[in-house]
Amino acid sequence: MMLRLDCIAVLVATTFIAAGPGTAAQAQHHGEHAPAPESSHVSPSPNQETVLQAPGQAVFGTVQEAIRQLEADSTTDWSQVDVDRLRRHLLDMHNVAVHVTVEEKASIENGVRLRVRPTREAAHASLDRVLAAHPHMLKQETGWSMAVEEQDDAYVLRVTTDNPNETVKIRALGYMGLLAYGSHHQSHHWQLVQGKHPHYPENQ
Repeated sequence: MMLRLDCIAVLVATTFIAAGPGTAAQAQHHGEHAPAPESSHVSPSPNQETVLQAPGQAVFGTVQEAIRQLEADSTTDWSQVDVDRLRRHLLDMHNVAVHVTVEEKASIENGVRLRVRPTREAAHASLDRVLAAHPHMLKQETGWSMAVEEQDDAYVLRVTTDNPNETVKIRALGYMGLLAYGSHHQSHHWQLVQGKHPHYPENQ
């Protein structure tokens, strides 16, 4: 048994000698200089500019989107474009969303009754303009009826439907949901910035 182990040792030593004295050293050398695995995380270059995507304010965002669409449309007539008009309408939307108190929300037959009061003079004027146009658009898109009555510097809205299956939805939407409902807002904004005259009153 000892004789066999001695033979194996001699064979291993002979193999290393035949391979040459630099073999082990070369193997160690290559191991030291082998490239490290690439990291999956790539750090940004110090000169690479970081650009945020959010415009920071809703009016800015809508106006930016409108301008991009105008620039992309080869038929845009820049002599008719009216960004300021779009801005005024967006401010109306802000006022009726933020500077209004919902004083009452009550279920009525086939719908809901809402009493809202503007908390600023600007919101009062905005409600006048928005509520002059929105009932027509809501009727056109949904078939729902919105009746508006002004009472003691407040506004009473009655929204009803002929479809019993939609009564619960109307009540759930409430004041803000009923104003925001539908897709006509986007097309309206597009017409405004193009200088066209949609349903909205001219004195906005």
